[in-house]
Amino acid sequence: MILNHLWGIYTAPKEEWQNIDRKHENYFYALSHILIIAMIPSAMAYYASAYLGWDIGAGVTAETIKLTQQSALSMAVAMYFGLVFGVIALAVLIHELAKSFEVYPNYTQSLEIAAYTATPLFMAGFSAFYPELWFIMSVVLVGISYSVYLLYTGVPIMLHIPEEKGFIFSSSVVTCGLVLMVILMAASVILWSYGLGPQHM
Repeated sequence: MILNHLWGIYTAPKEEWQNIDRKHENYFYALSHILIIAMIPSAMAYYASAYLGWDIGAGVTAETIKLTQQSALSMAVAMYFGLVFGVIALAVLIHELAKSFEVYPNYTQSLEIAAYTATPLFMAGFSAFYPELWFIMSVVLVGISYSVYLLYTGVPIMLHIPEEKGFIFSSSVVTCGLVLMVILMAASVILWSYGLGPQHM
């Protein structure tokens, strides 16, 4: 069943990684997981931007900013495809980087690592129910921290390598992931400069 590892990666991550490793599904199963999970931050961003509004500033100077529904929808769709692309790109990086460590996972294993590692970060999208910047950033920081933890925990299990080697590999993946994030952010800025930015109400 899709998302059947969701609870396990929070309650018992090492055991759940071992379970994932024992029962590899096909590539499209792992892809379907990320296609569903990526809807959470995208849908929440749309709802918060179009209906709740974002509070910018503090105290009496606080200003609530909303986007038009069409603009919020466009941004949410772009965000969704950007997130899915980012996870697939990370999976490709994991697959190619593994060769430098003399490990040869298939694309399904690489996508499983990327998909389940990204899950806590995407689940942090629920924080948009309370669209205060400080609150969302706090929740996202927790999500990133747990995603990194899952990566360091899962790599040695999924790739069948010693923990020391897995630590170095995971650190390399984190570095590549940061570079990928910067690329996606730069692409967003470029698109905004061509008039595809948000339209405020």
